[in-house]
Amino acid sequence: MIIDLHVHEKRHSGDSVLSLEDAVWQARKLGLDGICITDHDNNNIKDFAKKYSEKVDFPIFVGAEIFTAEGDFVVFGLDDIPEETLSAQKLLNLVEEADGVAIAAHPYRNNFRSLRDHSYDLEGFWAVEAFNGTTEPKKNEQALFMAGDINMPIIGASDAHQIKDLGKMATCFTSSIHCEKDLIEAIKSRQVYPVQWTAKGYQPVTTVKVPQRAVSANNL
Repeated sequence: MIIDLHVHEKRHSGDSVLSLEDAVWQARKLGLDGICITDHDNNNIKDFAKKYSEKVDFPIFVGAEIFTAEGDFVVFGLDDIPEETLSAQKLLNLVEEADGVAIAAHPYRNNFRSLRDHSYDLEGFWAVEAFNGTTEPKKNEQALFMAGDINMPIIGASDAHQIKDLGKMATCFTSSIHCEKDLIEAIKSRQVYPVQWTAKGYQPVTTVKVPQRAVSANNL
């Protein structure tokens, strides 16, 4: 199953112009098997997304992209999203207590929401978003190196805020995903690998193409 794990919907992410309806339409067009709506610091779309998922018979999972004092995590399984900005470790502890999963989101993107090297000092996250569809290759390269350093699974996601970006990067699950619990367990058991949309459909991606060089996940 191929799922885009990081999508922002305009109802509850103020920087997004992408509707859930358009996201599902584009996902089906690309051949995705599901999408995850991960709005900034909230999961308020979950009731609407559940009803719409049932109406159109297309898997929609709802998590959140949560900003901490050190940077962003994409989180699944945490029903109550903290209203205040927590330390990264405190958020990770809450996710662990909820039997959820946290993913380091675009950890080296050049903005204030990136974890950067704080990732090395934290415990309790389960994967690294090293292939982010809206992050420049050099910054994805740094995330790929970090994931290799700490022996962490790598996922792909679009981080789409508009329809043209949805599905550029995604994650292939080697097991069937029927519910959020399945998704969480698959990430924790490393049954995932990143894929990229190409003219031939989705293909596994292991290399970040940076001008003058290419860095491969297989060599880390």
